[in-house]
Amino acid sequence: MTHDQSPILKPLIELKGISKTFGKNKVLDNIDLQIYQGDAIGIIGPSGTGKSTILRIIAGLLQPDQGDIYIQGQKRNGLIEDGADPVSIGMVFQQAALFDSLNVDENVGFSLYQNSKLERAHIHQLVNEKLEMVGLPEIGHLYPSELSGGMRKRVSFARAIMSNPDHPTDSSEVLLYDEPTAGLDPIASTVIEDLIRSLQCTQGVCSTYCIVTHQESTIRRTADKLIFLYQGKVQWQGKVSEIEHTDNPLIRQFMSGSIHGPIQVVG
Repeated sequence: MTHDQSPILKPLIELKGISKTFGKNKVLDNIDLQIYQGDAIGIIGPSGTGKSTILRIIAGLLQPDQGDIYIQGQKRNGLIEDGADPVSIGMVFQQAALFDSLNVDENVGFSLYQNSKLERAHIHQLVNEKLEMVGLPEIGHLYPSELSGGMRKRVSFARAIMSNPDHPTDSSEVLLYDEPTAGLDPIASTVIEDLIRSLQCTQGVCSTYCIVTHQESTIRRTADKLIFLYQGKVQWQGKVSEIEHTDNPLIRQFMSGSIHGPIQVVG
């Protein structure tokens, strides 16, 4: 390789020609998407345009009707349960998805309590470390019903970044956030947005993520790149800073919240 040549950067995750239909509704139509190491990608667009569906396909929780998924250049066959990906992918669900009958300690350490050979005291220590990272020390004894919405979201973050020290390669290298600030007040949203960025910069925690959101503050504070979905297709992509100057009428209408424009207002 000569001095004026640079190595070709390969995507960590690549979607090629992904399509998905539910009933008569074609939610995704021949989607291509590349995620590179260190990316902070916001996936935006009107409701019902397949944003959460893309996250579930990336996570290996949902099978596309057409198209291929490549993880570090390796084609995925089937769902995540059918074989381990070369890159570990974690997901934070919109509703936190905590087990109501388990306390915070048992929720965060669930996979280790169920599947590892670690001593319970060691798992408890690891849980406390993750709770510290998300700003919730000493709450392991509480149950989800005793937590605010913002606290439940942060507990779900702690669970998503939990790893087994005996198998460090299982740590999440990519995190997928599905509407992490939905239903939260502006202050609680800011806490979550700051946490997402701080986790990206924390050594030993994933530095790459995709986030689905409708909230403008979350778009601007957590994403570096944006992908705009509408009618099953990627209609625009670019840097967050470019949304102020783009002539794309879809982006301009979406960000302004106007009911007038090419995006059809349902109802």
